[in-house]
Amino acid sequence: MRTQVVIIGGGPSGLLLGQLLQRQGIDTVLLERHSREYVLARIRAGVLEAGLVNLLHEAGVGERMQRDGLQHEGIYLAHSNRGFRIDFRRLCDGAVTVYGQTELTRDLYQARDAMGAAMLHQVDQVEIHGADSERPQVNFIHDGRARRIDCDFIAGCDGFHGVSRNTIPADRRSQFERVYPFGWLGVLSQTPPVSEELIYASHERGFALCSMRSPSLSRYYIQVALEDNVQQWSDAEFWNELKRRIPHDAAESIVTGDSIEKSIAPLRSFVAEPMRWGRLFLCGDAAHIVPPTGAKGLNLAASDVYYLWRGLRQYYDAGDTRGIDDYSALALARVWKAERFSWSMTNLLHRFPGQSPFDLRMQQAQLEYLESSSAAQTALAENYLGLPY
Repeated sequence: MRTQVVIIGGGPSGLLLGQLLQRQGIDTVLLERHSREYVLARIRAGVLEAGLVNLLHEAGVGERMQRDGLQHEGIYLAHSNRGFRIDFRRLCDGAVTVYGQTELTRDLYQARDAMGAAMLHQVDQVEIHGADSERPQVNFIHDGRARRIDCDFIAGCDGFHGVSRNTIPADRRSQFERVYPFGWLGVLSQTPPVSEELIYASHERGFALCSMRSPSLSRYYIQVALEDNVQQWSDAEFWNELKRRIPHDAAESIVTGDSIEKSIAPLRSFVAEPMRWGRLFLCGDAAHIVPPTGAKGLNLAASDVYYLWRGLRQYYDAGDTRGIDDYSALALARVWKAERFSWSMTNLLHRFPGQSPFDLRMQQAQLEYLESSSAAQTALAENYLGLPY
């Protein structure tokens, strides 16, 4: 088999890149390790920057998001049992869109099906060969048969544990990482959200977040120890702990219910450099991870897709290699800014083991300054809304 671009990974970044390329007449084959049902069952974040919203419209998959997505023009930060609002519209004349990643992925699947573009699920033992040559190829097992695809380029959209990043030789790759000493216990429930906008709460017992997927589907998180497991947290225990950490008015009005999904996610900051080796390009979690505090994971993958799509389009339209040559530098410049913001939000709002009284007072002072300073709020809003591509 031969194609122009092999995309490894069938999550939203791989699907979005494939959709954009196919619409430009650039042929792709998409390889996914899991079944379609597994991919669509994954619960992920759903806060979309304007850049990603525009990119989805460019890809022709923005209609349902435009109709069903919730536009948020601010967030609430809470500390010392009081909250204050960061007004995105007033500060930066912007907004984010809340639209579940599962729904976004479903839209992209339907669009790829409609184009008849090749996509293979439950692919195993993927190997990348010749990425540093002019004739790269991808070998894999599908339906019990060994197969090979020859191609011009390979896009590694296969996540943190995928094969793509580790294909780059260790002596050509640098990695930067911080693993945080806590996780997020998340609960999805068929209940109305406690607030029309997200509430980020800093509390002496730990961080909490009140979020949503739709007017009838809520997503809540609390900071927990890394040693915790889901089985030790009943629904009642989760709701009681969440209520302790959020402002009293929110705790009194929250509607609780049975959890649809419950999981614990560890937090880390991670960046691999470079994001290109020969004709292999890394996108999304294959190259970088951010803690979810800044709502940047999916949005950062989207900016990677934008730079790579633009570079490949220039190559195939005009034989111009500048876009693909500059891909890694352009993507990483934005990656590190988003890493900084996510790191700063995580440090601001969480309780860390071994924090001294001085550390705690500094967190409190930062929050109070943010509450009183329009300049500080503007900087936060600018980053939360998303820096330009």
